[in-house]
Amino acid sequence: MGDEDPAFRFALANGQCIQIIDQAIDGKADAVAVIPLGIDGFDRIEAVYRFLSALHGRAIPPDTRLTRQQRARQRRMLRAFDGYRAGATQQEIAEVIFHIDHLDRDDWQASSIRHAIKALLRDARATIAGGYRKLLRHRRQS
Repeated sequence: MGDEDPAFRFALANGQCIQIIDQAIDGKADAVAVIPLGIDGFDRIEAVYRFLSALHGRAIPPDTRLTRQQRARQRRMLRAFDGYRAGATQQEIAEVIFHIDHLDRDDWQASSIRHAIKALLRDARATIAGGYRKLLRHRRQS
Protein backbone atom coordinates (compact mmCIF):
# COMPACT_ATOMS: atom_id res chain seq x y z
CA MET A 1 0.00 0.00 0.00
CA GLY A 2 1.19 3.46 -0.85
CA ASP A 3 -0.02 6.90 0.01
CA GLU A 4 -2.93 6.57 -2.42
CA ASP A 5 -6.30 7.45 -0.97
CA PRO A 6 -8.74 4.65 -1.85
CA ALA A 7 -11.72 7.01 -1.45
CA PHE A 8 -13.37 9.09 -4.13
CA ARG A 9 -15.63 11.93 -3.00
CA PHE A 10 -18.22 13.63 -5.14
CA ALA A 11 -19.66 16.88 -3.84
CA LEU A 12 -23.43 17.25 -3.74
CA ALA A 13 -25.65 20.19 -2.90
CA ASN A 14 -25.80 21.58 0.65
CA GLY A 15 -22.24 20.56 1.45
CA GLN A 16 -23.02 16.84 1.34
CA CYS A 17 -21.00 14.30 -0.59
CA ILE A 18 -21.09 10.72 -1.79
CA GLN A 19 -18.00 8.72 -1.02
CA ILE A 20 -16.95 5.57 -2.86
CA ILE A 21 -14.13 3.56 -1.34
CA ASP A 22 -12.10 1.00 -3.28
CA GLN A 23 -10.93 -1.83 -1.03
CA ALA A 24 -8.74 -4.76 -1.97
CA ILE A 25 -9.78 -7.76 0.10
CA ASP A 26 -7.98 -11.06 -0.56
CA GLY A 27 -6.76 -9.74 -3.89
CA LYS A 28 -10.30 -8.95 -4.99
CA ALA A 29 -11.20 -5.30 -5.55
CA ASP A 30 -14.52 -4.21 -4.06
CA ALA A 31 -16.16 -0.82 -4.08
CA VAL A 32 -18.09 0.51 -1.12
CA ALA A 33 -20.80 3.17 -1.13
CA VAL A 34 -21.09 5.30 2.00
CA ILE A 35 -24.62 6.57 2.58
CA PRO A 36 -25.31 9.39 5.05
CA LEU A 37 -27.91 8.53 7.64
CA GLY A 38 -29.99 11.68 7.12
CA ILE A 39 -33.53 11.61 5.76
CA ASP A 40 -32.22 11.55 2.16
CA GLY A 41 -30.45 8.28 2.98
CA PHE A 42 -33.61 6.35 2.10
CA ASP A 43 -33.53 7.75 -1.44
CA ARG A 44 -29.83 7.00 -1.76
CA ILE A 45 -30.30 3.42 -0.56
CA GLU A 46 -32.89 2.90 -3.30
CA ALA A 47 -30.53 4.43 -5.87
CA VAL A 48 -27.67 2.16 -4.77
CA TYR A 49 -30.01 -0.86 -4.97
CA ARG A 50 -30.99 0.07 -8.56
CA PHE A 51 -27.31 0.64 -9.40
CA LEU A 52 -26.30 -2.76 -7.99
CA SER A 53 -29.11 -4.45 -9.90
CA ALA A 54 -27.90 -2.91 -13.16
CA LEU A 55 -24.26 -3.66 -12.34
CA HIS A 56 -24.97 -7.36 -11.76
CA GLY A 57 -27.40 -7.85 -14.64
CA ARG A 58 -30.52 -8.21 -12.51
CA ALA A 59 -33.92 -6.71 -13.16
CA ILE A 60 -33.78 -3.03 -12.21
CA PRO A 61 -36.55 -2.08 -9.77
CA PRO A 62 -38.69 0.86 -10.83
CA ASP A 63 -37.78 4.33 -9.66
CA THR A 64 -40.63 5.32 -7.35
CA ARG A 65 -39.78 9.01 -6.97
CA LEU A 66 -42.18 10.01 -9.74
CA THR A 67 -45.48 8.48 -10.74
CA ARG A 68 -46.21 7.67 -14.37
CA GLN A 69 -48.36 10.81 -14.57
CA GLN A 70 -45.60 12.98 -13.11
CA ARG A 71 -43.08 11.59 -15.61
CA ALA A 72 -45.52 12.32 -18.47
CA ARG A 73 -45.97 15.89 -17.21
CA GLN A 74 -42.21 16.38 -16.97
CA ARG A 75 -41.88 15.25 -20.60
CA ARG A 76 -44.64 17.69 -21.68
CA MET A 77 -42.95 20.50 -19.74
CA LEU A 78 -39.63 19.94 -21.46
CA ARG A 79 -41.23 19.57 -24.89
CA ALA A 80 -43.15 22.82 -24.32
CA PHE A 81 -40.00 24.63 -23.23
CA ASP A 82 -38.01 23.26 -26.18
CA GLY A 83 -40.73 24.51 -28.53
CA TYR A 84 -40.78 27.90 -26.85
CA ARG A 85 -36.98 28.23 -27.13
CA ALA A 86 -37.20 27.23 -30.78
CA GLY A 87 -39.56 30.16 -31.38
CA ALA A 88 -42.92 28.38 -31.47
CA THR A 89 -45.98 30.22 -30.21
CA GLN A 90 -47.93 28.89 -27.26
CA GLN A 91 -50.70 27.83 -29.59
CA GLU A 92 -48.29 25.96 -31.87
CA ILE A 93 -46.88 24.19 -28.82
CA ALA A 94 -50.40 23.23 -27.70
CA GLU A 95 -51.23 21.87 -31.16
CA VAL A 96 -48.24 19.52 -30.99
CA ILE A 97 -48.40 18.48 -27.34
CA PHE A 98 -52.18 18.12 -27.02
CA HIS A 99 -52.90 17.11 -30.64
CA ILE A 100 -55.47 19.83 -31.24
CA ASP A 101 -56.47 21.65 -34.40
CA HIS A 102 -55.61 25.29 -34.91
CA LEU A 103 -58.03 27.57 -33.02
CA ASP A 104 -59.06 31.07 -34.01
CA ARG A 105 -57.98 33.91 -31.74
CA ASP A 106 -61.14 34.08 -29.61
CA ASP A 107 -61.33 30.31 -29.13
CA TRP A 108 -57.64 30.22 -28.20
CA GLN A 109 -58.07 33.03 -25.65
CA ALA A 110 -60.93 31.12 -23.99
CA SER A 111 -59.29 27.69 -24.18
CA SER A 112 -58.31 25.81 -21.04
CA ILE A 113 -55.43 24.35 -23.06
CA ARG A 114 -53.95 27.85 -23.29
CA HIS A 115 -53.77 27.95 -19.51
CA ALA A 116 -52.32 24.42 -19.42
CA ILE A 117 -49.51 25.49 -21.78
CA LYS A 118 -48.80 28.56 -19.65
CA ALA A 119 -48.57 26.32 -16.56
CA LEU A 120 -46.28 23.86 -18.35
CA LEU A 121 -43.96 26.67 -19.44
CA ARG A 122 -43.97 28.26 -15.96
CA ASP A 123 -43.15 24.95 -14.28
CA ALA A 124 -40.53 24.10 -16.92
CA ARG A 125 -38.74 27.40 -16.21
CA ALA A 126 -38.78 26.67 -12.48
CA THR A 127 -37.48 23.14 -13.04
CA ILE A 128 -34.68 24.32 -15.31
CA ALA A 129 -33.76 27.09 -12.83
CA GLY A 130 -32.95 24.50 -10.15
CA GLY A 131 -36.25 22.90 -9.25
CA TYR A 132 -35.08 19.68 -10.91
CA ARG A 133 -33.37 18.82 -7.63
CA LYS A 134 -36.81 18.06 -6.18
CA LEU A 135 -37.09 15.23 -8.70
CA LEU A 136 -34.23 13.43 -6.97
CA ARG A 137 -36.10 13.00 -3.70
CA HIS A 138 -39.27 11.31 -2.56
CA ARG A 139 -41.93 13.57 -1.15
CA ARG A 140 -41.72 13.56 2.63
CA GLN A 141 -44.52 13.98 5.07
CA SER A 142 -44.01 16.87 7.48
